Parts: sequence; structure tokens; C-alpha cells
Amino acid sequence: MKSPLFWIVLLLLGATALVLHSRGDQDDVPYSRPLSAMPQNFGTWYSRDVPLEEDVLSVLGKGDFLNRVYYNQPASGQLISTQAAASANAQPIGLFIGYFPTQRTGQSIHSPQNCLPGAGWTFDSSRYTTLQDKNGKTYQVGEYLISNGTTRQFVIYWYQAHSRSIANEYKAKLYMVADAIRMNRTDGAIVRIITPVTGSDTIESARNRVLQFTSLMAPELPQFIPN
Repeated sequence: MKSPLFWIVLLLLGATALVLHSRGDQDDVPYSRPLSAMPQNFGTWYSRDVPLEEDVLSVLGKGDFLNRVYYNQPASGQLISTQAAASANAQPIGLFIGYFPTQRTGQSIHSPQNCLPGAGWTFDSSRYTTLQDKNGKTYQVGEYLISNGTTRQFVIYWYQAHSRSIANEYKAKLYMVADAIRMNRTDGAIVRIITPVTGSDTIESARNRVLQFTSLMAPELPQFIPN
């Protein structure tokens, strides 16, 4: 059974569609840099791009997408004191960002909670939490441990639009409706950061790794996701 919030969002989306139709066919879309210009390096993290397959792109729809893996290279002379620390240090970070200039014509951001289970992944734990970037700005994010057989991964993701971060997809849609009416803007993005939990690595070390990386990366987002 769908929650009352789902039906409220659905009703508001329908009302927004009528308002936007009366305004015309175009959203106001501020300039933003392409996601391909996201820095390749953050501190000791370096990266490589992973092209998205055509069938994935067809599901995502019209937007700008970044799919990249970052690897951590310790600074010269840095000592890794334990085997567990060395294992944690070696694990990569996967960064996916999908930016949609408009969600007017039925185009909408897909929730990882919908697509990951369909790919064989299950959610072992989930919660909403707050993290902080290196400049002190806070972000409301969803934090998840997912598994597929014996493979586990730690994930955070959030929706970002107009300088706000939102962990809940229904709230993100409500804000999108409000901004469509107030600003004639429906642009928005999803940011997902993921890392494996393997070997002697622990959930806590995986979480710390993701938080450290996100703290460095997040201040760059306004260049690519307009405020």
C-alpha cells in the first residue's frame, strides 16, 4: 500500500504540470559546467571514468552523467600501520552524479532504492544522516549497507537542487514542485558515492573512507549543479 505522502506528492506533481503548462514549454535553466569537468583528483585520490552502457543511458533519460572510480594513493612517505588500515586505504570509491536540467516532460530522477534491488542487491541497513564537507557545509544524505550474496558495499546518496541537499526522494519531489511554481525551475541531481566492504575492511572504515572523500568532493558540486 502506498503511503499518504506518495499520494500527496502525486497530486502536487499533477498540479505542477498544469501550472507549468500554462507558463509555456521551457524551464529556466541556469548555466552549469559539464560533469566531465569534475576534478580527476581530490587530495590523494585519483580517478578513471567508466562509460555508461547504452541501455543504462536509455533508462536514465536526458541529462548529464558522471560515472567515475577514484583510487587512493597515500602521500609519499606515509606509513600504513596495520593490515586492516592498508586494506581500507586500497578500496576504491565509485562516484555517480546525474544532473537533469528539466523534469518537466515526465523526466525524473531515479532512486537507487528502486534500481539496486532490481540488479540483485538488497538493503541490509539504512538511515538518514548529516555529513559535513571540508568547508563546514552540511548535507542531508541517505546512508546504506547493501549486499548481493557475499558482496557488500557501503553507499550514501542524496538529491541536490538549488543549494539544498535532500535524503528522501518524496521530499525531493515536493521541493521540486515548489521550485517549479516559485522559480520555473525543475532542474536537479542525484549524487551517489559507493565503496566495497571486503576482506579485513569494516563497515566503519568504509564509512570513514566515503566521508573523507565526500568532504573533499562536495564543495565542487555548485559548479555542476546550479544553486
